[in-house]
Amino acid sequence: MKYKLIIKQVFACLLLGGIITISLSFTTKKDPPYKNPKLPVEKRVQDLLNRMTLEEKFWQMFMIPGDLSIGKDKLKHGIFGFQISSKGKNDNAAEQIMDYGSTGSAQDMANEINKLQKYFLEETRLGIPIIPFNEALHGLARDGATVYPQAIGLAATWDTNLVGDVAKAITKETKTRGIRQILSPVLNIARDVRWGRVEETYGEDPYLTTQMGLSFISEFENEGVITTPKHFVTNVGAGGRDSYPISFNERLLEEIYFPAFKAVFQKAGARSVMTSYNSLDGTPCTSNAWLLRDKLKDEWGFDGFVISDAGATGGASVLHFTAANYAEATEDAVEAGLDVMFQTNYNHYPLFWEAYEKGMVDIKAIDEAVRRILRAKFELGLFEDPYVDAKEADKWNGHKTHRELAKKAASKSMVLLKNENKTLPIKKTSKKVALIGHDVKTVRLGGYSGPGNDLVSMYRGVANKIGKENITYAPGVALTEVNYKPIASANLSSIKDGKKVTGLKGDYFDNISLAGTPKVERIDKKVSFGWTLFSPHEDLPYDWFSVRWTGKIKATKTGTFNVGIEGNDGYRMYLDGKLLIDNWQKQSYNTILKEFSFEKGKEYDVKIEFYESAGNAKFKLVWDAGIQDNWKQEIKDAVIAAENSDVAVVFAGIHEGEFRDRALLALPGHQEELIKAVAQTGKPTVVVLVGGSAITMANWIKDVDSIVMAWYAGENGGNGFADILFGDENPAGRLPITFPVDEAQCPLYYNNKPTGRGDNYHNLTGQPLFPFGYGLSYTNFEYSNLEFSKNNISSDETVQVTCTVKNNGAIAGDEVVQLYIKDELASVSRPIKELKGFTRIHLKAGESKQVSLELTPAALSLLDKNLNRIVEAGDFKIMIGASSKDIRLRGILNVK
Repeated sequence: MKYKLIIKQVFACLLLGGIITISLSFTTKKDPPYKNPKLPVEKRVQDLLNRMTLEEKFWQMFMIPGDLSIGKDKLKHGIFGFQISSKGKNDNAAEQIMDYGSTGSAQDMANEINKLQKYFLEETRLGIPIIPFNEALHGLARDGATVYPQAIGLAATWDTNLVGDVAKAITKETKTRGIRQILSPVLNIARDVRWGRVEETYGEDPYLTTQMGLSFISEFENEGVITTPKHFVTNVGAGGRDSYPISFNERLLEEIYFPAFKAVFQKAGARSVMTSYNSLDGTPCTSNAWLLRDKLKDEWGFDGFVISDAGATGGASVLHFTAANYAEATEDAVEAGLDVMFQTNYNHYPLFWEAYEKGMVDIKAIDEAVRRILRAKFELGLFEDPYVDAKEADKWNGHKTHRELAKKAASKSMVLLKNENKTLPIKKTSKKVALIGHDVKTVRLGGYSGPGNDLVSMYRGVANKIGKENITYAPGVALTEVNYKPIASANLSSIKDGKKVTGLKGDYFDNISLAGTPKVERIDKKVSFGWTLFSPHEDLPYDWFSVRWTGKIKATKTGTFNVGIEGNDGYRMYLDGKLLIDNWQKQSYNTILKEFSFEKGKEYDVKIEFYESAGNAKFKLVWDAGIQDNWKQEIKDAVIAAENSDVAVVFAGIHEGEFRDRALLALPGHQEELIKAVAQTGKPTVVVLVGGSAITMANWIKDVDSIVMAWYAGENGGNGFADILFGDENPAGRLPITFPVDEAQCPLYYNNKPTGRGDNYHNLTGQPLFPFGYGLSYTNFEYSNLEFSKNNISSDETVQVTCTVKNNGAIAGDEVVQLYIKDELASVSRPIKELKGFTRIHLKAGESKQVSLELTPAALSLLDKNLNRIVEAGDFKIMIGASSKDIRLRGILNVK
């Protein structure tokens, strides 16, 4: 027994020793090489890549909005990153910022992101951190962040230093939250002002866009926040319509649409790029190998990662019809050079995983994509220290210095378009100022905006200057004219399973003749549909179906109302057993309303039949019950306000944004009537335009004294505007886009090539209303003494162009000095004028300053017939001016 006991004790000791040895072996085991920060990034990337499963590689290529509420079990393989939400809003964009529940303050968001990083570092197999991302077009699009003027307004400052300051402030608010990638800025060239997303851009010119992009992006990348310029490469097509197919040749792309993207990759170090939804030369940009591999990665040497726009990867299947299904679309995109699939929902992943699971995607393409993503994560230091001090987030988001910067940017962005009789600035001693219009008390921030902090309306800004007692306010008219509206579900009923239910019974057929048994039967709460991309139901073809709705309509009051249909042709409507509308012919999109006498509370039988044989269907059952035609009274109230004031300021605006392209550029609704009525009072009339693109004004421009383009001025825009209105700041914003006289001139831009003959219409000229680079001041400037550092240079030399600018007025002000060139004789046709330099200077009254602008060989270069970039010998016309049309000095530079 004693012997056995000794054996047991020895065995126990050996076992304990083994455990200790094993334990020691684990605790002293070295971390894998990829966790060693002293190793070169590429070695770390390769080591980690070698350890990853196919699933883990897939998830590094998948980005979504969300957080741990998705479920840790679903995230065990890791993920590229999350878009974290905190009540962001997106005024003017159809693609709303994805909101997965508020995380409250900036500090709350920082804590949430820290929690996410901790999970992925400590609880997943490989411990790969995420890249939290968000939108930051003109301020981080989340609660608590400062909102600056919209991007087009920042471009209108023509001040790269200011834009850099704004970007630096946004970077601070972004990085302190733990966000390490922004899906901004927009570098698309806005050559057609009908496009609803012009507001998001830096305008129509590649040089101006490039300089703004470099200033904005550099600040983020220098601080370790990845930028994602978008949408690569063009996002607007024929008619100014978003995401329309593009068939531009390589010359046009290289001359106009590529330069800004290429510059920010090569000069500012942008580490990501987002593809556009549309197709380029027949291939979706998201799966375009020529664009993503040949051009971007191989020719330009881009070593960052390419992400899709939200949901764009599957677009090859459901929109462009170049892929049979999502798996094939995924295969095409990844092998063409897409690195990250941006989806709006975690549950979408099986659609894309299928291509990986079945071995459809070349593993070399997968590894290349993952390598690019991992490289970025290592470069950002996320493996070593992904955490932030959450208190710093609250400190810097909405910081008072940022708010002051927002005010400064607002005043510097505003463009004075007209100022007869020196109506502006308004004297603060004026007894009364009438403020009229929707945008007086409403602060619209523009697309891709956060909610902002303590929004300062135009009313409040003016009141801060002269006091509320000196303001007469009238709300004016609505921005859009509402003549009818969809009939609400409360006014519709039908029978289901013997019971009365809300809505109409819809019978859907997989043919266009309402024949046979319905394929789908359902209750539609109301008839208001936009089946523009898909069909009413997965069992129906999107372009070959018909519907019969039946039930009853009940009015809430007695009266004769107009009732009918707004939608695609191919419909008829029966009301109270009678055929009310017969529009069975397919032709267009129509609105047909007919009068019908309703009694309050009485129910009337309704039957609507509709067929669609071409797709892209929209269909609404509408009436004008409850619509008040009170705009005439609103205009009368505005006139009274003007009559009781010394000067009238009318605010007028537009609706635009993503999925809101504009066929017509005039002010919508009854705003033009409002302006004309106020002007007819004889009181000095100022019109302030709120929007992000061009507005036509032929019907009223001659009636008013002054016009100010205020853009979307940001959270402190009211104070910035008041500074301009009363002369505490002198306006010096300049247009980054061309304003046409009429939308029939579109697309209209300053740097067109020679037409070959004329450029006028029979009943309109080819000249703009306001040209690119245009803007007035409260003072005036004189240009003189144009000189070149050398009049004759070789093709590899840089020349300094100098001139003298003098403020001839009585007050200080800024001037934007613009340098344009024209190649007098070239082997290929060149633009009639090209912006190649600018600077914004401040001059006191009577002060003169010598301005120097640099012309490099790159600025003088062109693409020859074989698309080789060269500088050709010959004469170049060098023009200095106050706009593309207002040239003050010019000379000839000779290149040997």
